[in-house]
Amino acid sequence: MESPNQDEIRETDYAAEVTASEAHAVSAAYAADTGARLKRAVLIFAAVLAALFVLVSVARLIKGRAVARAAEAAASAPPLVDVVAARPVGAVQQLTLPGETAAWHSSVIYARVNGYVGKWFVDIGDRVKAGQVLAVIETPDLDAQLAAARAQLQAARAQVLVREAEQRLGLTTYERWRDSPKGVVSEQEREEKKADYESAVARLKSAEADVALDEAHVNQYKALTAFKKVTAPYDGVITTRDIDIGNLVTAGSTSATSPLYVVTQNDPIRIFVDAPQSAADDLLDNQAPVQVETSGGEPRQYSGKVARTSQAINPQARTLRVEVDIANPKGEFVPGMYVKVGFGLAPRGLVQVPAAALLFRTSGPQVALVGRDDHITFRPVTIGRDDGSVVELSSGVAAGERLALNLSSQIPEGQLVRTRALESAAAPAPAVAGRR
Repeated sequence: MESPNQDEIRETDYAAEVTASEAHAVSAAYAADTGARLKRAVLIFAAVLAALFVLVSVARLIKGRAVARAAEAAASAPPLVDVVAARPVGAVQQLTLPGETAAWHSSVIYARVNGYVGKWFVDIGDRVKAGQVLAVIETPDLDAQLAAARAQLQAARAQVLVREAEQRLGLTTYERWRDSPKGVVSEQEREEKKADYESAVARLKSAEADVALDEAHVNQYKALTAFKKVTAPYDGVITTRDIDIGNLVTAGSTSATSPLYVVTQNDPIRIFVDAPQSAADDLLDNQAPVQVETSGGEPRQYSGKVARTSQAINPQARTLRVEVDIANPKGEFVPGMYVKVGFGLAPRGLVQVPAAALLFRTSGPQVALVGRDDHITFRPVTIGRDDGSVVELSSGVAAGERLALNLSSQIPEGQLVRTRALESAAAPAPAVAGRR
């Protein structure tokens, strides 16, 4: 019998070794109870997830029920309204309105002659006196015209001398012919000498008229040369300068010409206010002091009164133009300032309430009274004066009664409400103690 090959024996041994090695590796990586432990871990994880799901669901259910109860409670609760107490009207009511200052005089200075600017002496912000020279305009054309007019005047005066000589000669000649004995000269010659004399007189008068005309031309050019110096019309302040040396200027004040200066007089100063029609009757004959306050400073009080009004209501804005004149010796006010002007007005109503307390319905203005039991009652009222944010009522409300503000149209008569007290309507301002 033939013995096995050595190569086959070695392959059989190698396969047995590989099989034994794999069996040993498997037995070393997994224990016998590995599957049971994995099953238990999966069951525990699933139980935890189920418990968390149940907890979240319960929490959401509780929160949803709480929100529903809160919404139901809010829906069934009385509505919340802001209330304010009506205040009595004082002896003097302060009406504060915006105003704007304006100069007492404001003049735009134009050139009166054609030329160019030779010099200027004042700038914006400079205080000037009446008659002070502001600038000098060089006028070569005007100077030439004046020289020509003067030469023409001299020629006209010389012509007068000639005409005077002719008149004297004509007079003497005529007198000789007139006084000659009859028969020496003819009547025709006498008439001719008389006519020559009268012609000489007429020529003299014409020459004298030419002199007067030439003198007028000279005076005209001399008057124009006086405007070469631009002067201030009154004591004031330069607010605008639109010229510089060498600028050409044209006489006149049309749209094609440029102004040289703007001068204002600020003492006293005007304050213009557009008052509402509701206050027009009081301001037409107002004797109360006026309080003026600038937008960026402390209030300054004056004892001035309304100087004048437009005596007419603006049909577009329904306002009355009011002017207050105030002394301004220290220059505290300048034209164009925004100010607040307070007028002391006589009261027209019994109480004053915020404008937000009014309800305008088909039956007229009303207010919503909040009773002691917090129920709403609507009551008609009569408006005495409407100052914008505050309204004076002459009937319908007593001092101390509570009124609802900005009441919704959905709240009916007798509705129970919850109240939230706000600050009462502004107390009436005291009369102004003026100073000069």
